[in-house]
Parts: sequence; C-alpha cells; structure tokens
Amino acid sequence: MVDVALLGCNGGWEKYYGNPVVGGDLGDCCDVVVLEEGDELLMYFSWRSTKSIAVVRSEDGLRWSDPIIALEPRQESGWEDDVNRPCVLKRGGRYHMWYSGQVAGNVINAPNRLEDDERGVSHIGYAWSDDGLAWNRADQPVLVATQRWEKRAVMCPHVIFDDELGCYRMWYSAGGWFEPDSIGYAVSGDGQHWVRASTGPVFTPDARYLWERERVTACQVIKLDGWHYMFYIGFEDIDKARVCLARSRDGISHWERHKENPIISGGRAGGWDCEAAYKPFVLFRDDYWMMWYNGRRGYNGQIGVAFHQEVDLGFQ
Repeated sequence: MVDVALLGCNGGWEKYYGNPVVGGDLGDCCDVVVLEEGDELLMYFSWRSTKSIAVVRSEDGLRWSDPIIALEPRQESGWEDDVNRPCVLKRGGRYHMWYSGQVAGNVINAPNRLEDDERGVSHIGYAWSDDGLAWNRADQPVLVATQRWEKRAVMCPHVIFDDELGCYRMWYSAGGWFEPDSIGYAVSGDGQHWVRASTGPVFTPDARYLWERERVTACQVIKLDGWHYMFYIGFEDIDKARVCLARSRDGISHWERHKENPIISGGRAGGWDCEAAYKPFVLFRDDYWMMWYNGRRGYNGQIGVAFHQEVDLGFQ
C-alpha cells in the first residue's frame, strides 16, 4: 500500500503522502469524477484556467497523463461561457455526461463579495460520447432553476442509473452561483427529461455542526447494501470547506451524518490543501476505498487522494 498521512482525516481515512496528484503547472484543477475502464482509470475534472472539462488517464489513480480537453465553452449557446463540475457515467456502450454551464453576468466594477444571486446563472447540460473523448451535446440545458430555493443556479450534478428502479437518478446542488446552498433530487427515464422531488431540497445544512453550518453541496451518492452513502462538501463559511459523509435508506430522506464528520479537512499550514477540502469522488477498489478530492490554498485548487482500508465506512 502507498504511504499515507493522518493529518486532516477522520473516520478511518488517510491522505496520500504524494498529494497533490493533479494540478501544479496546470493551474486550478477541481471537481473530479473517475471511471474504471478495465485496468485503467479515466478522470474528468474542471480545468478552470481553460473554462473547460478535461480528461486524464491513469493505471493506479496516482500518476496521471497530460490532460485532453473533453468539453469546451460554447459562448454561442448563451449559457456555456464556462463548463465545469462534470458527472460521467458509462452505460450501454455510451458515455453520458451531465455538467454545469455558467454565465457569470456583468461583474465588472462590482464589489469583490457579491451576493450569489447577483453573480450570474448556472444550468445543467447533457452530452454523450462513444469514446469518452469526442462529445456531442444537447443544445439546451436539461435542468434550469425554477424553484424558489434554487434561486438562479443549478449545478454539480451527480447521476447514477438505478437498475432496481429502472431510471436515472440525479442529486444536484442549487441556490447560489458561487457555491450552492443545498442538495436537490430528480429522476429521469432517458437522462435528459427530469422530474424533481416535490418537497424541495432533500439535504440541507445542519446548523448544529460547525463544519456545515452555512451550506452543503457537490455530493456523490453510492448505492450499496441497502444504503445510499452520500459524500458531500460541508461549508463552515464561504471560504472554509470539508468533506463529509451521510447515509440514507432511500437516498432522499432521513439522512444520518457520520459520527466522525468531517472525514477530510485541510492539511498542514502552508500545504496544498491547508484552507479547504472540496468535491469528493470515491471508488471501492479490490478491498479498499479510494477518494479523490480537491484542496485549496489561496485561489489555486489541486487534486489529491485519500484511502480507507476497511470495507465498513464506520456507521454504527
């Protein structure tokens, strides 16, 4: 097993000593999704300096190839000045991507700290590919903000296909353009036409907990052994974020927070993830869990790895 460190970890998680694994000269890299492709891994991420979604390859999840841009901005669409925060799913021999398309709005000469609903808009788009590299996309977004709690922004989609229910299921974030506030839920038969939960957001901040008292967002949900495990970001304030974990039987209601939240926090002072830990994505590999997450120091986001050696994630 690789060398690991415990600083900034709870619940049996350990950070990789060689972090970060993606970033450096590439600039701001974040918002990870990883697919297993035989003996290889594909990682899609937001490559912020290009306003695009990039893809890299790896055999071990630690050493990655140079990035290739998979999806670029499309200003002529009117809603994709910046594309980011992807979710990629392979089903039926085809790759499916849901992503955030954003328009920043006119913020020139505006105060540095704008209200979220003054910054711009964000929609969720859909694209498809036969090889995971060359993508076609729908002309119009597949989800836009229509509910009061969503304000002007829906983003950060995470989609699974549920064989038991026979449909696509999406957990998405909404409420603020810069960082959204809460997590909503929708279902679809084809991945393009979505019906929201009628109750509003299905996961909201719990002010009893310092690490998520302001907002919760950008989740991944894994359905396993009768539970839905949600890895999500908890925000203490707009600048300080940590990775947390919860579970629910139906993936919609009665969420139970992990007793050792937050499971991943910022690392040592001055380190690459000293100010915040964001956007987890987790895979179970052989006999251990592997998590990719992005950390921040200043305005620079990079991608690191953490491990959990036990199958049991520690809910008792």
